[in-house]
Formats: sequence, C-alpha cells, structure tokens
Amino acid sequence: QVQLVESGGGLVQAGGSQRLSCGASGSKFNINAMAWYRQAPGKQRELVAHITSAGSTNYADSVKGRFTISRDNAKNTVYLQMNSLKPEDTAAYYCNAAGTYWSGNYASAFGSWGQGTQVTVSS
Repeated sequence: QVQLVESGGGLVQAGGSQRLSCGASGSKFNINAMAWYRQAPGKQRELVAHITSAGSTNYADSVKGRFTISRDNAKNTVYLQMNSLKPEDTAAYYCNAAGTYWSGNYASAFGSWGQGTQVTVSS
C-alpha cells in the first residue's frame, strides 16, 4: 500500500524550533488528507495538525500560533514546523495519511501511519 517515514525528531530546548518531515512511498496512490498526531507517555494519541490536498489546515488549540503544517504534493511529503516549543510538547509524533491506492484497475481507500519520531523538549 502506502508507507510513511518520518524524520526530524530529537532533543530541543524550550523556546526552540524543530521541523518534522514525513514522506509517503508506494505505487499508484493519491493522498487526500495528511496529519500529524502525537502521543505523550500515559496519554491518548491526539491530533496536532491536519491539512487537506487543497491546503486547508486546522490545528489543536494547544499548538495554534506555534506550529505550522504544510505539504508538498509533488513529493508526497508533509511537514510540521514547530516553534516556541514547550516541555508539554514532548511526545512521539506520528504522521498519518489517507487517500486512494490502485492495485491493477481496482481502487481502495487507505489510511497509513508512520513509525513515529520522538520530540523531547527540555526546560
């Protein structure tokens, strides 16, 4: 189907910035929506930011004004620019994509997750 690979996580000081990337690969697919989720230890996975194929975005209230999601449709890649990071942003960040893939003449919907990348913000 469609595989997602994230990159860009790591350790950063509070107030710093970090950029995550997520690239999709596979054969014969079209991505509609892409999103970033995060999951902190002991907490449920939560939506951070979402972007449609037309570029419409929405964000969790906790990251509005600090995070920016963008995508390069030609590269099937989504980015998350994170600024003014806070210790409470520490989590594993996961990329998600949904769309259609073709196997021969048959089209099927897909929803894929990346393996996750850890972001740790030190105070």
